[in-house]
Amino acid sequence: MLLFTRKHIAKLLKAGFLCQSLATAFNANCNSNYASYYGQNSARNQKTLGEYCRDSTEDLIVLAFMNGFPNILLNFANACETTFPGSALLHCPTIAEDIKFCQSQGKAVILSMGGASGAYGFSSDADGAAFADTVWDMFFKGSSAQRPFDDAVLDGIDLDIEGGSPTGYASFIKKLRSHYSKDSDKQYYIAAAPQCPFPDAYLGSTLNTAWFDMVFVQFYNNYCGLNAYPGWFNFDEWDKWAKTNSVNKDVRVYIGAPGAPSAASTGYVDGQALAKIFKNVRSQYTSLGGIMTWDVSQSRTSGLANDIRAMLDNGGSCGNHTTTPPVPTYSSSTTSSTTDGYSTTPISTPSVSVVTSTRTDNYSYEVADKVVDSYQNN
Repeated sequence: MLLFTRKHIAKLLKAGFLCQSLATAFNANCNSNYASYYGQNSARNQKTLGEYCRDSTEDLIVLAFMNGFPNILLNFANACETTFPGSALLHCPTIAEDIKFCQSQGKAVILSMGGASGAYGFSSDADGAAFADTVWDMFFKGSSAQRPFDDAVLDGIDLDIEGGSPTGYASFIKKLRSHYSKDSDKQYYIAAAPQCPFPDAYLGSTLNTAWFDMVFVQFYNNYCGLNAYPGWFNFDEWDKWAKTNSVNKDVRVYIGAPGAPSAASTGYVDGQALAKIFKNVRSQYTSLGGIMTWDVSQSRTSGLANDIRAMLDNGGSCGNHTTTPPVPTYSSSTTSSTTDGYSTTPISTPSVSVVTSTRTDNYSYEVADKVVDSYQNN
């Protein structure tokens, strides 16, 4: 029997011996996945999304960020700077086409909500549920007059919540998954990006009460970062959570790493050191899903991305998903209007946090001031 590795398939595709529809699709059950954030131009040399999808390096791209909600505001730095007429909402046709191209290459593309700077949060569970309707209509298979990525359909949502209250997030996930369940033609995901101290300060309760398919633990900018291995490095705590407290007992935990020394204030380790850590984690913890980097511009520039792809392909495996996702049922009188692309559910000002983290992830946020001003003026 002839077996092809990811590298073999990539070479055959490039040479034209295989049609693109046979490209290896992202498999969330594997421990050899590589996820990377895109959109904040952290290395100041960010290419188009499509450029990063022309090879087999990354498996999953996380678009960063929707850093304003429920009054939606997006920020992708130099990747998208156009808005809908008379609106502050970004309209990104180039990213839209690139999303579809990336998906044609077997990659998953999800959108991250939150980030280290912005104005976001919910005042109640009802607000969270109503916003799930808006997100489905604007970014998935719903209908809205304003869709930032036009007819492109995302593969999921990531929660990178770094401030405010946990109110509404579990309800948001439950309602969004109820939309997911109605579409049997596509696999959708819910992800989160907690910081490594356990439990996470902002997502801890949500992680214990809502279904997540994967978590990208940020092992940087904290005492438990990769640079603290083996002493304070705490993948074991996250593995224990995955197997005991997580709703989804098959949730995958990723090692989140800075893509270069300049990508974070602390936590960067080079490819050789990361390979040693990864090999040790893979040998001990079955919850491992792979590696995440902040961000793709940093990891591609430093060369760490190639090192990561090599270590992931060396002995990876894919397990069987044994936990059956419950079919979400959600009954609520809350409705949302998407005639202008925004939820019309009233949101009280105190519930939305203007998040300004002291962490240094080298986010770009070239229009951060406009994001805050836009919310305050609503």
